[in-house]
Amino acid sequence: YTWFLSIIQDDFRTGKIDLDSTMKLLEKLHLSFDFTHVKHVFKKTLDKRKTQMINIEDFRAIYRALVHRQEFHELFRVYSSNSKILADNDIIEFLKKEQHETGASEMTALEIILKYEPIEEVKKRRQMSFEGFTRYMSSEECSVFRKDHRTVYQDMNHPLCDYFISSSHNTYLISDQLVGPSHLWGYISALLKACRCLEIDCWDGANNEPIVYHGHTLTSKILFRSVIEVIDKYAFVASDYPLVLSLENHCNCKQQEVMADHLERILGEKLLTSTVGDTEVTELPSPEALKFKVLIKNKKVGTIEEGMLRRGLDSHGETGEISDVENMSGEEEAEEKPPLYTKSSPSKRKGDPRTSAPPRKKAKMRKVKIAIALSDLVVYTKSMKFVSFEHSLDNQKSYENNSIGEFRAQKFVKYSAQEFVSHTSRFITRIYPKGTRATSSNYNPQEFWNVGCQMVALNFQTLGVQMELQHGKFLDNGGCGYVLKPEFLTNRNSTFSPYDVGCYSKPLSLSIRLISGYQLPPSNLSKTNKADPLVQIEIYGVPEDQVKKKSSVVRSNAMNPRWDETFSFTIQIPELALIRFCVKDEISVVTNEFLGQFTLPVNSLSKG
Repeated sequence: YTWFLSIIQDDFRTGKIDLDSTMKLLEKLHLSFDFTHVKHVFKKTLDKRKTQMINIEDFRAIYRALVHRQEFHELFRVYSSNSKILADNDIIEFLKKEQHETGASEMTALEIILKYEPIEEVKKRRQMSFEGFTRYMSSEECSVFRKDHRTVYQDMNHPLCDYFISSSHNTYLISDQLVGPSHLWGYISALLKACRCLEIDCWDGANNEPIVYHGHTLTSKILFRSVIEVIDKYAFVASDYPLVLSLENHCNCKQQEVMADHLERILGEKLLTSTVGDTEVTELPSPEALKFKVLIKNKKVGTIEEGMLRRGLDSHGETGEISDVENMSGEEEAEEKPPLYTKSSPSKRKGDPRTSAPPRKKAKMRKVKIAIALSDLVVYTKSMKFVSFEHSLDNQKSYENNSIGEFRAQKFVKYSAQEFVSHTSRFITRIYPKGTRATSSNYNPQEFWNVGCQMVALNFQTLGVQMELQHGKFLDNGGCGYVLKPEFLTNRNSTFSPYDVGCYSKPLSLSIRLISGYQLPPSNLSKTNKADPLVQIEIYGVPEDQVKKKSSVVRSNAMNPRWDETFSFTIQIPELALIRFCVKDEISVVTNEFLGQFTLPVNSLSKG
């Protein structure tokens, strides 16, 4: 109490303080508080008093109500012989028994004391008070997300196709797909989330300056040059590993050359323009070998080797032709997009599947002109039109990749999962949302990760379960945007199928004890801050592992609800499983309001 008084007494020189000063004083005690909850407890303390001020004893009561959590007291008393302090050996026992830290030593205990104990004389005695214990239990160190997974810990020397790669769809859009704004913020925001594959839709603009927007719609337009300037600035802020720019290119050859000039001039050394190591490419390089490099994903004339021979020569004015059979994702993708208005061409129909076949056949015969200057910037990420798994196996090179629309990909997952796995073990495969998702809604990425698809592109601007799964998956490996795929998805002889895991199953028994909640976001629909919270624990993974379990409802308590319930799961393929904790407020028997969630890989769960 002496320690507590020494910190707060100056603030009470005038006798009493108001709510704002209470908040400031709590911050001085180095603990995080939610204003809504402080206000609620403050008002409760005032009770029916006329004044809006509290004295020193009131403040102490508020502090205890907010900080001295019952569940921490119970735990503290188990390990403290006198219920007042923990000696270093008590902390070691706690770490071993409760936190499963078998290697805990005197050194570990001392580090915790030095970091979290606020009372100097207790710290000097190498002990920990309840105040220190509370701070330790509320810290990142006791997060459910494993500490060693918060930095890059996986082997980054495998070929690029051996990783799941955080990928965004139509990155320039920050709202819907038809009339909303295109904005540079879309790129900044995705890059700050360590997204490693961005999409750029390029069209001919005025004054020979290419523009970026969602073609044939009313979305606003931004300059290609501005997009590249923003990418140059933010490319490696959140991750050191390679960034892929997926170009959906609708520009004429002259403007393609302008694009190539902008890429080279703005990105400079960051732009990958030649192979690393051998000119002859038999295998993709690793993320480690491509650190701090930007790769261009686009259609390409001829082979890498031919392009390398032209390096250093001025290829302005030179063009090449690609027949649509060996074409890239973009055209396929463009055809799946529902146009808002048509350019007097009957083939640009309103996304009717019955009328979409003829233009597609015509498109196959079409020759696409490409500027050699842009073509030669494509090194390890050459876009190829996907024909069939068999065609890829016979004809595709390791540096050629495919984009497959969500609808078609779902059919492959359902009917040819093993062939799909075999394909993704060899070639980078990008999945993108179907064109009818005009509101920028997202599909569930899990089913495509289950078959090893590397670039499962989502609309990053759209909140919801799908983006929460994306964020949860890529928290792994230090949040660098690359997560190593399990061996059964990289082995070219794998017979894995998510629908029949068979010999690939490594069952994991998972037990989750749901203890309590603390300062939950108050319900929007409750006047008194009295939410009725419940927790839903969900597993996402192969179909056999998908399950949802619900806790009971705690009535009228968003401040510190207690559940003390245990949930058990058996997970067949833990390497692909994600766990999502979702907190809801029960509004009625049929509706719940979302309060918050946290998703992470099952293998990144911290014991204790």
